[in-house]
Amino acid sequence: MRAVTWQGRRDVRVDEVPDPTLRGAGEIIVQVTTTGLCGSDLHLYEVLGPFMTPGDVLGHETMGVVVEKSPDVTGVELGDRVVVPFQIACGHCFMCERGLQTQCEVTQVREQGMGAALFGYSQLYGSVPGGQAEYLRVPHADYGPIVVSGDLEDERYVYLSDVMPTAWQAVQYAEVGADQTLAIVGLGPIGDMAARLATQAGIRVIGFDRVPERLARLRDRGIEVADIDRADPVEIVQAATGGRGADGVIDAVGMEAHGSTIAETAQKLVGYLPGPVARAAMTRVSVDRMGALDLSLSLVRRGGTVSLSGVYAGTMDPMSLQSMFDRQLTVRMGQANVRRWVDDLLPLAEDSADPLGLGSFATHHLDLAQAPHAYDIFQRKAEGAVKVLFHPFGQ
Repeated sequence: MRAVTWQGRRDVRVDEVPDPTLRGAGEIIVQVTTTGLCGSDLHLYEVLGPFMTPGDVLGHETMGVVVEKSPDVTGVELGDRVVVPFQIACGHCFMCERGLQTQCEVTQVREQGMGAALFGYSQLYGSVPGGQAEYLRVPHADYGPIVVSGDLEDERYVYLSDVMPTAWQAVQYAEVGADQTLAIVGLGPIGDMAARLATQAGIRVIGFDRVPERLARLRDRGIEVADIDRADPVEIVQAATGGRGADGVIDAVGMEAHGSTIAETAQKLVGYLPGPVARAAMTRVSVDRMGALDLSLSLVRRGGTVSLSGVYAGTMDPMSLQSMFDRQLTVRMGQANVRRWVDDLLPLAEDSADPLGLGSFATHHLDLAQAPHAYDIFQRKAEGAVKVLFHPFGQ
């Protein structure tokens, strides 16, 4: 089959790789009809290369049709359309029963000291082949896959794999109620979707980015946005809230924020070290680019909450605990627990009015063969690339 493989820093290719096969109980094989390119895939493309192996299959935003299953699987049938959550969870352990599927005690990658295994996401998360491919093997298939019975196009469902639950968890963790103010730093796919979901819930949103196409998408939906290169976000939020600050802030950027020159240089230098040395450095003395998080902490009011949906991986990140303690801030974070939020989100996906604009959310629909180009333009924020969907077998 064809699959998008990692070959090195800023080097992804479309290769012929062996078709996945069932390895044991509780598994299915999905023929992939739509799969997304995620902002966190870019961390593998750039920063997290030391934890990758040439040939690793990428991708974790997947849906398709069940074409094979283990005899014991009863939750899905051959021919079912399914959305595959990006994390692999058992559904019955202590963590899963508490809605913390990304901490699943059955699939935790303990040798790396990390949480639940993820599709297509490095040695840190189990080196599980990902979904930017023609076929995907899915373990724990009686729990993970979301069966969708409607006849709507894939674009109305595929975001349930990651984008919608990640954005919704970010909103929930921000603890902002209707008629309160939520600031969002970074309007890529997650920040954009969070703004749509929050607005749908009656929350006032003020979004910040520097990419014109991102700003225009939300401005066209009547959501307040500002270019951080043209205006001071702190002044905007202070003016909008009577000098108090936002009730909650979402950082939807993460470890590769712009404006953090020293950390950016350090990240890039580590990427050039030999693999074992680089891995040791990143697990012991690494730092993130803190520009987005620092801005988020500046925007939130005293007693407010900062919600981190952007991925961070630093082990020695500097933060002003004095200020955070004095201001009584709450910081919540983590990978989205997809299954926890599906019941909240599926009705929005299937709403005939398409209130979130899912049908037009993607800016690019491409064949897998165009993956190298897609990664390049998404990383450079070029050609209006905000959200890319691949269709391995055509639309």
